[in-house]
Amino acid sequence: MLALAAVRLGLPMRDKIIKVFIMTSETAGTTKNLSASQVDVKRNVAEQSLITIYIMGKAYEVPDDATIMGAIEYAGHQIIRGAGCREGYCGACATIYRLPGDYKIQTGLACMTLVEEGMSLAQIPYVPAEKAIYDIEKLKPNVSAIQEMYPTVFRCVACNTCTKSCPQGLQVMDYIQAAKRGDIAAVMDLSFDCVVCGLCMLRCPAEITQPLVGILAKRLYGRYLRQDSPELAVRVKAVEDGVYNAEYAELMSMSREDLSDRYYARDSE
Repeated sequence: MLALAAVRLGLPMRDKIIKVFIMTSETAGTTKNLSASQVDVKRNVAEQSLITIYIMGKAYEVPDDATIMGAIEYAGHQIIRGAGCREGYCGACATIYRLPGDYKIQTGLACMTLVEEGMSLAQIPYVPAEKAIYDIEKLKPNVSAIQEMYPTVFRCVACNTCTKSCPQGLQVMDYIQAAKRGDIAAVMDLSFDCVVCGLCMLRCPAEITQPLVGILAKRLYGRYLRQDSPELAVRVKAVEDGVYNAEYAELMSMSREDLSDRYYARDSE
């Protein structure tokens, strides 16, 4: 209970609690029973460099090298939604924040953005948007599909706010302009790495649902415009012929730790 209280209270109060705990232990003659790891934990807490941030308007002292997500959990909050991959891929931890002396609202993913002194933040786990319902077989891969499914695209004023808010660094305004031209291939290409965090939708003055436009373009491209890949056909046949069965069996027999090590040691683009 003391440890939990120490985490949730500020640094001065936490130091007092730890000091009282140690003094009480010494009085009772129990400090000899503390393991080396417990002593190290107490030392690390005392030596940790902390900064003050504001989570939903309340001040907390958190490690200065923490991500926003790590800081939220360090402050004692349990994240039950708004967290998925924790590595910048799922887009579930969209966050808005302001920094001292800056009137602008900043955007980022909580799992990838580091805290800064005086940061005031709030998580946006979901941005509501109406997803168009359609039969892909009845659409054509041109501007008519955009006009019918997402007419708000044509309200774009090219302010570039969507691009500035994208935590992936995508050229969001460019693919919306491509959508207005009916260039489905360009929309697909420019929006390919979108994680659908919704921050562009949240900031757009024209209230366009950019990620959903990108999804439509990717589906249209895949159904009508993609080129055949001979290499893909060769790889699929190899899978069907059991070429990789031994490798699959090896992976299935590995422990979680070994799988993690193998995953992070792989060559990646």
